[in-house]
Amino acid sequence: MILASLSGASAHEGHAHGDAPPPPNIQTAPRATAASPLFELVAVAADNALTITLDRFDTNEPVSGATIEVETPEGPAVASIDAESYRLDAPWISRPGDHELLFTVTAGADIDFLPATLRIPAAATPPAEEPGARGFLSAASVQEISKAVFAGIGDRLRRNDPAMLAMGGIGFVAGMLVMALMRRRRLAAGVTAAILLVALSSTFAHAETAAPTGGTVVRDVAQRLADGRVFAPKAAQRILAIRTMVASEQEHRRSLELPGRVIADPNASGFVQTAVGGRLSAPPGGFPPLGAKVEAGQVLAFIEPSLAAIDQSSIRQTQAELDQEIAISDRQVERFRKLRASGAVSATQLDEAEITLAGLRERRAALDEMKLVAEELVAPISGVVALANASPGLIAESNTVVFHIIDPARLWIEALSYGGEAIGQTASIADAEGGLIPLRLVGTGFSENSQAQPLHFAIEDNGERIRLGQMVTVVAETSASATGLAVPRDAVIRGANGGDIVYVHTDPEVFESRSVRTEPLDGARVLIVAGVAPGDRVVTQGPELLNQLR
Repeated sequence: MILASLSGASAHEGHAHGDAPPPPNIQTAPRATAASPLFELVAVAADNALTITLDRFDTNEPVSGATIEVETPEGPAVASIDAESYRLDAPWISRPGDHELLFTVTAGADIDFLPATLRIPAAATPPAEEPGARGFLSAASVQEISKAVFAGIGDRLRRNDPAMLAMGGIGFVAGMLVMALMRRRRLAAGVTAAILLVALSSTFAHAETAAPTGGTVVRDVAQRLADGRVFAPKAAQRILAIRTMVASEQEHRRSLELPGRVIADPNASGFVQTAVGGRLSAPPGGFPPLGAKVEAGQVLAFIEPSLAAIDQSSIRQTQAELDQEIAISDRQVERFRKLRASGAVSATQLDEAEITLAGLRERRAALDEMKLVAEELVAPISGVVALANASPGLIAESNTVVFHIIDPARLWIEALSYGGEAIGQTASIADAEGGLIPLRLVGTGFSENSQAQPLHFAIEDNGERIRLGQMVTVVAETSASATGLAVPRDAVIRGANGGDIVYVHTDPEVFESRSVRTEPLDGARVLIVAGVAPGDRVVTQGPELLNQLR
């Protein structure tokens, strides 16, 4: 009884300081694991049945449609397919102890034998009562108990605990009584007083709050362990779509990362510009929109020349002069015709006067038609419209770029190199989905004022995965070589300290983070030169999700 009272007072003491109650004892459901170069198997025991998950060892991909035969303590049995897992009725798991199992897995042409041990813990039993707990205590025990109680009361009095202010006087009187009785060797009375004191203090302690009790809680969920590793059950791995690869060390060409931009192939692109300033007007069908396909020679727009005030004044003056010359020439022709009949004017003079009159009239007509003739803007090549700067009524200055026509199947990359290493003929970039786009070196320029050397790369595929003007990172090979583990770029993530880390699949349901040092390899992969050993199963899909588990 005294021990129970002390435990209650101790629990009250922890709560008074604002501490959180101790966490319960967390454990997972009983499980058996097995692995081979082909498969990885986890069997979880619950509700008199085994839930079996089967994955490929190297990639962690679920294996569906397999046949799993199990040698159990009660004889052979065959697991049934249950969605993405397998189920086996196992009433024998209610018996505690170690159960040896043998799984025979048949998946297509692959057959494997996986031995495992399933350990069922015994049911928890209440602790046995210590001998002598109901007997009398010795004088030394009573003295130790009294000291402990007085120490607790004194600490509460220093914190002005209201409950203990009243206990202070009672405790002092009771303590004096105990000490006096012990001096007179009345042990039984001393024990009774001590029990009264402890029980009274426990009553005050339990009046405020009850001590939290912890029990065993089964939490078969993904969580971060105390040592930093991540426990992820197979069910959680299926939801997170965790995939792995077995790292192998090989020699690769060293690469450099260069900033670049997608440009059009100069031999497969063209600009539509205005030769003279004027007002834009649409052809039949309207202006072609962005991305529209056009053919070479197709009329894309018209431009009506617009004249300034000084030009219009000069034209009107020229028209007046021409009208005057036409009138004089017309009268001269009429006079020459009359004189030609009498022979005073030769036929040659008459023809010259008529020719002069015809020329003046053509010049005059050309001035009248100058404002009516519009310039046609035609496509120089066949392709798609990458730039459109046309609207009805827009005034365009001379040399204005109205349309830019490109061939999307022929694009280049313009990159800048700030180092002095020689660039090889092959390079690559990554598309939006993480795929690899190969490049071919076309030409190298000279370093400019910024000490950057321009490089042009031709895209080897049709260029549908990138767009014009897009900023990219070019990974270009050099003549040097490096040895390491090639992994996808998504496998390397940023750790809490800012360094690069990867997750390694150490056990069927356990993952461990590793700090690594990487170098660029190509547009889709990086080279791990330190931190991971050959044969480790590196997580290539979903490492950022594992890193978020707490």
